[in-house]
Amino acid sequence: MVEIKTASAIDAMREAGRVVARALAATREAAGVGVSLLELDEAARSVIEEAGATSPFLGYRPSFAPTPFPGVICASVNDAIVHGIPTGYRLRDGDLLSVDCGAELDGWTGDAAITFSVGTPRPGDEELVAATVRALEAGIAAAVAGKRMGDISSAIGRVAEQARCGMPADFGGHGIGRRMHEDPHVPNRGRAGRGFPLRPGLALAIEPMLMAGGSDAYHADQDGWTLRTDDGSRAAHFEHTVAITAEGPRILTLP
Repeated sequence: MVEIKTASAIDAMREAGRVVARALAATREAAGVGVSLLELDEAARSVIEEAGATSPFLGYRPSFAPTPFPGVICASVNDAIVHGIPTGYRLRDGDLLSVDCGAELDGWTGDAAITFSVGTPRPGDEELVAATVRALEAGIAAAVAGKRMGDISSAIGRVAEQARCGMPADFGGHGIGRRMHEDPHVPNRGRAGRGFPLRPGLALAIEPMLMAGGSDAYHADQDGWTLRTDDGSRAAHFEHTVAITAEGPRILTLP
């Protein structure tokens, strides 16, 4: 069931989105060579708790997961695409790190992700990050009332194709609101003019995941959570929570 949000609900989601933005900024500021993923998780956890919010990630257990998720962030390094568990791994110079974070505040949820290099970027990483940002921007620009879900999906897919990047076909964005994952699904590939109609009040988490090797093949790690590229190439992930309004797309997870 798809819930259409009121203007006041979207305003409440904006406040949750601010918490997410602050938590992501805290992880980026804390990240550096020698810093552990657990330390980044703690930095985000402090921001969430200080805001009086809770984490929709912590303890989350979808049907595919062998265990509840143990952190408030997903921390995915290098060939990890998404869902990386924050562990004691210490970041190294040249690592490419994707951080995904959510927050629930006063019954409403925000969800966003960023990717950045630690220390000196490896060859190709800046181009991969830039392409993923362009894919996110294209998807958001297509999130317009009167269009259809396929317009968002097609816009993201075109950027990935132009950049010669792969994307995990089974994963994409989602509806969001009272819960982190709601209907409808937001594919990262699709046909323009097809799919679910976009209406004012629809809130979506739009999240392209690009894989530098060009292949769409991926696999789950032994932890049952982390998704990795089959060819070992690097991956990047960007995400914003976006509300469709009569005035155009409104990004809810900006600072």
